[in-house]
Amino acid sequence: MGLIRVALVNDYEVVVRGLASMLRSYQDIIEIVELDANAPVVQPVDIALYDTYAAAPGDREQVRELARNPHVQHVVVYSWNLNDELVAATLANGADAYVSKELPAAQLVKALLDVHQGRARRPVAPHGSVSPVAGDWPGREEGLTQRESEVLALITQGLSNDEIADRMYLSINSVKTHVRTAYRRIGVSDRANAVLWGIDHGFRPDRVRVIDPDVVPTPAGE
Repeated sequence: MGLIRVALVNDYEVVVRGLASMLRSYQDIIEIVELDANAPVVQPVDIALYDTYAAAPGDREQVRELARNPHVQHVVVYSWNLNDELVAATLANGADAYVSKELPAAQLVKALLDVHQGRARRPVAPHGSVSPVAGDWPGREEGLTQRESEVLALITQGLSNDEIADRMYLSINSVKTHVRTAYRRIGVSDRANAVLWGIDHGFRPDRVRVIDPDVVPTPAGE
């Protein structure tokens, strides 16, 4: 069997590059042929790995569009959220598997191999107690957790707390807790200054396509 050709999909370049780095040790199995930040997949791939960081969850139109893309054979959604209702809706939406971000790299690669060989259509969660491994995200160097970073990214995109709760399948109280801790970490006290901080620190979505992860990205429209 040849290499599994994979496109990594998310609206933030730092996220897809972090995921590419996480998978780099598995080049004997995985060939990352395209990184897409807010851009459609344009090369034939076996799997499009859709990272839900600050993006629509798997039950929305973005995953449906990926599943319809003639260049994409399989769609795998990669998320922290293993809500049973969301997982079922995502699989009904055209995804071939739903994979937890708590998976170590080896288990993630195993899940992708299963999808490639037709052994998927189920949620894939870690076996036993493991430390979360989830690539990279905006604000990590500032001490933001991925959840805090994701909430801040959605605030920077202009979403309300209610809209963030809907997007992330969280309670409104959980969102408010993440907002408070994120504000404390970045040293702001209100939404307007959080948005300004986010704009200055890479929290607006990118629009690039990277055909070779080791070269300079090209604008998504080219």
